[in-house]
Amino acid sequence: MYDYRKWTTGQRASAVAERIEHGYPWHGPPHLNTPGEYRIVTGSCFEHRPILSTLERLQWFEGELLSAMKSLNTPCAAWVVLPNHYHVLVSIADMKTFSRGMGMLHGKTSFEMNGNDGTRGRRVWYRCMDRCMRSEAHYYTTLNYIHNNPIKHGYARKWTDWPYSSIHWYLSTKGREWLLDAWRSYPVLNYGDKWDV
Repeated sequence: MYDYRKWTTGQRASAVAERIEHGYPWHGPPHLNTPGEYRIVTGSCFEHRPILSTLERLQWFEGELLSAMKSLNTPCAAWVVLPNHYHVLVSIADMKTFSRGMGMLHGKTSFEMNGNDGTRGRRVWYRCMDRCMRSEAHYYTTLNYIHNNPIKHGYARKWTDWPYSSIHWYLSTKGREWLLDAWRSYPVLNYGDKWDV
């Protein structure tokens, strides 16, 4: 994930030149503006450090994240917050507005956490990555992936053991059978193995 730091100066220059040639940001993934499509958005703590490591902080950040989605008028179909990253499945009307809002969320929460930890200036977040849903199957597999994330990373044995996710909303509104049917119909398999480490 952090191979760029291990590259030679020539490899780095070549990678940046290729990104510029394609019109992409120099050092980050492009965020294409396709209004209204659902996307998985992932925000990671810098170098995957577990900065959201306490139960209180996880609960607080979950509230801040959902509040940001609401203030951005961004329908959120699923979410999970873990000690070092989060995922949301959202419908984004305008990528520029959404990116600005996420930057404000990251800035506000960084300031708060660094103040509480006595670490002013510490880098907390490392950008956001997003990917558009390509099909109904991709959407439901992503939904399952988000709910399965605490298990994948060893934080829980069952989906319902992790309180900082949308699984509890789905249980109360859609029911257990709906979730099981979605899991059987849209299995996660190796989804995320190359990018969610």
